[in-house]
Amino acid sequence: MLELIILLVISYVIGSTPTSIIMGKLVRGIDIREHGSGNAGGTNVFRVLGWKPALVVVIVDIFKGWLPTAVLATQLFSGQLVINDQGLVQILCGFAAVLGHTYTIFAGFRGGKGVGTLAGMLLALFPVAFPLCLLVFIITLITTGYVSVGSMAAAASLPVFLLGLPPATGMTPAPFSLIIFGLLIPFFVVFTHRSNIARLRAGNENRFEKAMIFRKR
Repeated sequence: MLELIILLVISYVIGSTPTSIIMGKLVRGIDIREHGSGNAGGTNVFRVLGWKPALVVVIVDIFKGWLPTAVLATQLFSGQLVINDQGLVQILCGFAAVLGHTYTIFAGFRGGKGVGTLAGMLLALFPVAFPLCLLVFIITLITTGYVSVGSMAAAASLPVFLLGLPPATGMTPAPFSLIIFGLLIPFFVVFTHRSNIARLRAGNENRFEKAMIFRKR
């Protein structure tokens, strides 16, 4: 049990690395949470600092979810954990990283929405499902112009893809762990986007007009 706790703590700390906050300090000497939408994520970095810093933030955030899921959960304490289900251990480590990103211990537990880190987790667990969810995100974004709606739509599509897609090579999680994972992730993403939902209902959610390639001009 101690080994599993250590593994989850390490995963949480990795996820807690406040990439966008660090980038805001380095590039402009600001707290990114005090500008734009107030969110400590890649989208707000793009809005406030530009695409280059945002690209770095997104890549690092994805790596924060991929590393605990693909490497730590399969290499550390191999064969010593109380859970005899490597897939479930990977899910727990990945989700710990997502929680770390969302509630970062290094910035007063005020982080981002967790979508980038979740994408890294999904990439490690289901390399086939990841591009399909990404496709859902892109289609939703270019149709609506809302990153938040695209993120929630992609998360909602995850359980559907998980039912028919095989897990990553070498990973054989129990069906129960897959079901729980598939059901919890969409709820978590919707929960972290509750402020966006409120703005959508009020009609003042930020929209990327340039992404709407089918918009009437």
